[in-house]
Parts: sequence; C-alpha cells; structure tokens
Amino acid sequence: MAKTLQEVLQHPVFHYFAEISKIPRGSGNEQAISTYLLDFAAQHGLDATRDEALNVVIRKPASAGYEALPTIILQGHMDMVCEKNQGTVHNFLTDPIQLRVVDNMLYATETTLGADNGIAVAYMLALLADTTLMHPALEALITTEEESSMGGAMHFDFNQLKGSILLNIDSEEEGRLLVSCAGGVTARQRLEIEWADADDQSTAFRLSVHGLQGGHSGAEIHKGRGNANKLLGRVLHGLQQVIPYQLQHVQGGMKTNAIPREAEAILYIKKEEIEKAKQLVGDLQERFVTELRASDPEVCVKLTEAQGKEKRVFSTQTCEHVLASLMLTPNGAQSISQEIEGLVESSTNLGVIRTDDTYIYLENEVRSSVASLKGAIVKQLEMLASLTGSELITDSDYPEWAYRPDSVIREICEQVYGKMNGQKPEITAVHAGLECGVFAEKNPNLDMISFGPNIYGAHTPQEHVEIDSVTRIWEYLVEILAAMKEAERFAS
Repeated sequence: MAKTLQEVLQHPVFHYFAEISKIPRGSGNEQAISTYLLDFAAQHGLDATRDEALNVVIRKPASAGYEALPTIILQGHMDMVCEKNQGTVHNFLTDPIQLRVVDNMLYATETTLGADNGIAVAYMLALLADTTLMHPALEALITTEEESSMGGAMHFDFNQLKGSILLNIDSEEEGRLLVSCAGGVTARQRLEIEWADADDQSTAFRLSVHGLQGGHSGAEIHKGRGNANKLLGRVLHGLQQVIPYQLQHVQGGMKTNAIPREAEAILYIKKEEIEKAKQLVGDLQERFVTELRASDPEVCVKLTEAQGKEKRVFSTQTCEHVLASLMLTPNGAQSISQEIEGLVESSTNLGVIRTDDTYIYLENEVRSSVASLKGAIVKQLEMLASLTGSELITDSDYPEWAYRPDSVIREICEQVYGKMNGQKPEITAVHAGLECGVFAEKNPNLDMISFGPNIYGAHTPQEHVEIDSVTRIWEYLVEILAAMKEAERFAS
C-alpha cells in the first residue's frame, strides 16, 4: 500500500528533509539554512563551527568502544538547484518546497525537489541526533554553493578537520559506489551587441523551443537529450537560409549544470515571409521529434506573434556571430573513457544563453576526468570566441578526483554492501563533478567514497527520490559506521 506524506515523514531522515525543505537554499542563498544547522547543533549539545563561506562543520564524539578509531568525515552540500516549470508561481528566495508522495517516490510540486543534496544533509542530521547508533567520532561537513561553483568546498580550510576518511553522500544511484569524478570549468562567451533599427514593415514574433526533459549536464549528458539552446540555433539558422529576418533577443536555460529545457528568441519578420517561416518551423518541429523520439518525444517548436516592445534589433554582423556561436559551440559528450566502459570522459553543455542591453552571453559547463582534455575544450571555445569577436571568460574551475587503488574505505563499503544485499556493488566513476575532487587537491591523503539513494531527474522540476531507497541507504550508512570497529586496518 502506498504511503502518505505524513507516514513517510515519520522516518528520521525524511523528517529532517522536510524541515530543511521549508528553508529556501538555492546556491548563493545559504545564510538561513546554515543558521538552522548551527541551531540544530546547539539544541543537541554538539560542537559546531561556520566559516566565512557559510560552510558548517558539526562534530559528534565516538560511541563507547569506538574512541580509538579514526574520525569519519560525512559530507554533502546544503544548496540546491532552483528550477520550476514555466508558469509556476514559486519564489525560491522565500517559498518552501511543497512535498508530495506519488507511489514510492517523493516529489516537489512543479519545482526541483532538492534531494540533490538535501538528502545527504538529512542523513547527517538523523545520525547526529540519534544517541543509540554505534560509530567513530564524526565530523559532518556541509558545504555551500556546490551547484553553482563549488565555492564552499574551494574556500574550506581542511586543516580544521581531524578525519582522513570521507563519506560523500552526493550520488544518485543505489548500488553504485563512486571512486572518481570529473573536473570542470564554466566558460562564458561574451559577445558585444551592435544595435540597429528594426524594419518598419516587419512584425515581432517569438520563436520558442520547449517540451524537453533536460537533466544533469554531467550525469545525464550521455543520454542524448535535446539541448534547447542548440535546437534554437538550428531553427534560427534554418530560417536564415529561407527568409530574411532581424533578431532582437535570445535566451535559454537557467543553469550551466542543467541541460536546458526551454529557449526562445524574438525576431522581426516581414508580412510576406510569415507563412514561409511558419512552414519551416513546422518542418523542423517534425524533424526534431524524429531525431529525439527516444529521449524527448514531446519537443515543441513554436512561432507566435509577440508584442514588440522595442524597435531595435541586432545588427547583421551581431546576428551572424550569434548564429555562428549557437551552431558551432560544441555540446554533449566529447570523448569516452578507455579505462571504464561506457563512462563519458569529456563533455560540454551550452546551458545558458542570455541577453542584456550590451552583451549576449553563451555559458558552457565543461567537464573532463582528464585535465588536459578539459583545457582543450576551453581552447576550442576561445578560438570560436575569437572568430566571432567575442571574449571568453572562465571561472568556477574545479579539479577531478583520481581513482585510489589502495582505498580501505572502498573495501569496507564493498564488504558491508555484499553482506546486506548478497551481491557486490558496482565500483565506478561519474562524469559529474563532486566536491571530492576539491578535497583531494586540498588533502591528497584523504580516503574517499561517494554513494547515495536513487534520485531521478535532478536539476529539473521532475526531480524525485525513491522512498524505499532512501531508507535502505540509511541502513547501509549506519552499518558502514558500525563496521569500522571490525576493520583491523582502521585500528590505531
């Protein structure tokens, strides 16, 4: 029988997840959630500190009999990606996430759920609050701005921690233990706009691309999902081959780490060209449905009359540079690992296009588990920017996490999983960026592993988490900590 939301919230992990879901916590807006974490520590008599980046560390002493074991670092991030369906009334700066249960899944209502990575925070709070569980000394590190820049992890001073073993709870597939991840960088092409006057005989139209699934630009980049920004570029280029038009505005996507689901442009078309334009848009709609029939069969392209607010448009040269950038910017998987079968090694995602009074920005998330390949993609974007008279700006550069052959925590996690499930877990790497890469650079001696429950549709309003999987991973985490006492190689 399906559980109600109230029944689900009886479990301590979901209780705390519901509590933090009441607090707006988009990347860059973590003051309130970090204060909540400090208050939680004080209420439970636990030592806690907060740094200038709002990272919080909560410390809990070892259980009786576990005092001689090394301290274990539990780690996750407090921020979430804030996405909502078009037309949804929700203010991510003030409104709580509205939870709902459908069968065995927990969803939000028309917005991202924040299970990435609120579930990790909830796991940690449940562990810290419980006085009956057996575990070594714990350091719960809860970081900020992971989804936007990994700024919290970058800023964090690892010297304040005693632990040399770290459990990162920021993975999204039960039964997979992650032992390596990609590094990444955000690359923004900035194209200065040269404005011109719109033709008095033309009418403003809105060209929109929507109906796509989107998804995580690392973990789901291999699934062949449509990128609304790239599709918009194809439509604009196709129209240019058939009719003259003037372009006024382009925008699409919300986050560089999310595959864009929607994009649109405002263009001016002469009356005698309108039917031809609509016919071409209809043809391209059918073409996209065919191309994306397995991943995005609901893709939709529309051309509708718009209320033209301004009579200025991009100059011919600016329009040419925009189309060249949209068409030529690399997107999707760029190379496949030769060591781990099926793993994307390098990729790039044209996640955001935006226009202001001065510039058009094309923002890319570049990822690779090989630093030199990441650099090669950035160089490709630099050359494209140069050809279009643009500037390329890079930031939020974070390192990869290399595989450690002698990992003891990997052995413990494998053994515990096998005992609990009667089968071995999958040991693998992920193409997404994890804070483990930053931590490995700060402390090369850290022994780390990453795992988590089944989370689907992260970074989209379809995000949901499997309820039973959350409870199984809770039991798994508890058993891992208890098993530390039996691991001779952990003994002091």
